[in-house]
Amino acid sequence: MADRTVQGDGVDGIRTFPFPVDLSVRGVGMQVGPMGDARTWHAEVPLERMHRIDFHVVMLFDGGPVHHMIDFTEYEAGPGDLLWVRPGQSHRFAPTGEYRGTVLTMQPGFLPRSTVEAAGLYRYDLPPLLHPDEPQLTALRAALDQLRREYEDTTTLPLSLHTAVLRHSLSAFLLRLAHLAASSHDTAHREAGSTFTLFRDAVERGFATNHSVSAYADRLGCSRRTLVRAVRAATGETPKSFIDKRVILEAKRLLAHTDLPVGRVGVAVGFPDAANFSKFFHQHTDQTPAAFRAEMR
Repeated sequence: MADRTVQGDGVDGIRTFPFPVDLSVRGVGMQVGPMGDARTWHAEVPLERMHRIDFHVVMLFDGGPVHHMIDFTEYEAGPGDLLWVRPGQSHRFAPTGEYRGTVLTMQPGFLPRSTVEAAGLYRYDLPPLLHPDEPQLTALRAALDQLRREYEDTTTLPLSLHTAVLRHSLSAFLLRLAHLAASSHDTAHREAGSTFTLFRDAVERGFATNHSVSAYADRLGCSRRTLVRAVRAATGETPKSFIDKRVILEAKRLLAHTDLPVGRVGVAVGFPDAANFSKFFHQHTDQTPAAFRAEMR
């Protein structure tokens, strides 16, 4: 990748690196090719530092192990593993690591909504690190190889048909990938049903101002007990823990990516009192906000 203009995110100030559409073949909204040393979205921020992107990245590894951090959790990927980084997630590349294999990037909006929903492209509850078995890996490699061939074939079809074929080939790959991601959850996770899905979406919209389990239950029209059962079945944790983890993730993003004072970071995630925010952050991370920020810089 090459240098791109960095986008701001308004109030929170987190810089987000956009999809380099002008570098893709024929300007389509995706890229696929070998990983290499020139993997960069923007020259201002080395990839060995935490940064955020507004597009999907899927890496299928031929080498390893590689230690790659996504949303402040480190994942170890080896040959045959896949890492899926979704738009808005913070991540960083390991300064040393065998990044060999194939990388796919995709701009949001490139695929139709029906495919986006069927493939669960924005299922942030699903694990980013995937370990396909041999049949699954063979099928994924075949689908990705086909997609790469279509992507690199710029002579046999006009642009409109070339783009349409790419969308179909990309859909086939992502549907296989989504099935693998979903199957990595056990039956209880999948059977949590709409209650957890609605709760997850409500938390994503309201975590900055609403930390109350009872308030979410009321908003969803269910009892607190029903909500507890649904969230525990889907995640193995309580609704309160789920909310707190989302608050901590956003606080980490703001601390890592912005120069906002700690007190303003607290306000942004629902803590008007800076001391209460610092106490909450320390309870969940064993670090002060200032210490975490220093570690990420």
